[in-house]
Amino acid sequence: MTGIQLISTSAIQARNHGGDKSTHKIIHLTPWDLGLLKIDPIQQGLLFHKPKTNQIQHLKQTLSSTLHFFPPLVGRLVISQHDEHNNASCSIICNNAGALFVHAIAENTTIAHILRPNYVPPIVHSLFHLNGVKNYKGTSQPLLAVQVTELIDGIFIGIEMNHVVVDAKSFWHFVNSWVEISHGFNKPTKIPSFERFFPNNINHHPIRFPFTKETQSQQFEVSHPHRIFHFTKEQILQLKSKANAEISSSCGGDKIIISSLQALLSHFWRLTISKQNLKPEENTIFRLPIDCRTRMCPKLAENYFGNAIGVYGDVIMKVGELIKEGGIGKAAMEMNKMISKESHHEKVMNNYESWLKTPIIGEAGMLRSSNVYLVSNSPRFDFYGNDFGWGKPIAVRNGVGLQKNIGKVTIFCGAEEGSIDIQVCLPYDILEAIGNFHMSMKN
Repeated sequence: MTGIQLISTSAIQARNHGGDKSTHKIIHLTPWDLGLLKIDPIQQGLLFHKPKTNQIQHLKQTLSSTLHFFPPLVGRLVISQHDEHNNASCSIICNNAGALFVHAIAENTTIAHILRPNYVPPIVHSLFHLNGVKNYKGTSQPLLAVQVTELIDGIFIGIEMNHVVVDAKSFWHFVNSWVEISHGFNKPTKIPSFERFFPNNINHHPIRFPFTKETQSQQFEVSHPHRIFHFTKEQILQLKSKANAEISSSCGGDKIIISSLQALLSHFWRLTISKQNLKPEENTIFRLPIDCRTRMCPKLAENYFGNAIGVYGDVIMKVGELIKEGGIGKAAMEMNKMISKESHHEKVMNNYESWLKTPIIGEAGMLRSSNVYLVSNSPRFDFYGNDFGWGKPIAVRNGVGLQKNIGKVTIFCGAEEGSIDIQVCLPYDILEAIGNFHMSMKN
């Protein structure tokens, strides 16, 4: 198995876009967007069996038609420096500069080369084109890149979107819409809304914040492996039942219902921590993103297209408390309580206004501890319904551009109904220990 042969690159513009520069829409950005300027784009892709006929032209044409409804993705970022020291602002200009479409061939790679290894193989890194391109480079680099790679017996569509422009929910909103257009829809079922959320007391658009492009984390850029763990519907239901049984006698009059995802993540957190030589009094943190689309008052637009993760809620527990006391029910209950506490309008607004006073721009590689975890994605997104016309995908893969981030946890629904896949980046010895335990659960 060798590398990738590049066949062609094309700039894909939106169909029927107005060419008058004076009409180019400007989208000012929120703290939820701006805090992501120095990290990597979202990289996620779909693996298919090989179609009987060449689909490259069909994908290009339908991509152009879909982009008509998503003008930010064919625009560019505009970062302006102001008179004040290191003071900048950032917006999206919808100028139809174009998305990038790459056609490539991996002539010695099969589907099995991607799916069979226990660890995400290096070839997956090559299935995405914008590796190493930070979001702030969206001033000159495309905000959307698609790489279609033909394998011996399959095809992989690797999709990258600038994280300043979209969160994971918006990412899959676009992909699902592209599939609809591929099937002859005149327009997407869910028309996106590009109006960003700005509270009434913010008078200055665009928001200004201190910004320099240089990063201070280069010395931490060490690669770590990624591994995917599959949990069946039956395993998840058993974990949910166990978690709710464990907390039923400890909640008093408060009725708390643990969800399937909370139970699974609690189990996975306990499992990963138990395979490390940590002291019982050490802290471990599990950080969950909270989507604010339906939690604001009033609610954001139903199809809000942008970043709407207004809060990252931390569940903090002592190692001994997590793995020795209360089972998965205890950890799941702490997750449940954190979400209830952090996901209301007032809390989100406090975080928003705090960022305006003290802007924080995250950087790639900020996660460097194997006892701190950050979750992304959701099993509720539609991954496996994305049939472009020759069959549904057989697997979804996350790009490994974030392999510097130890503790990064990415969640996907599994190919089988009710199942969930978890991709995690951790040191090799920990992943091996987790894998051995996980395999014993299946036997």
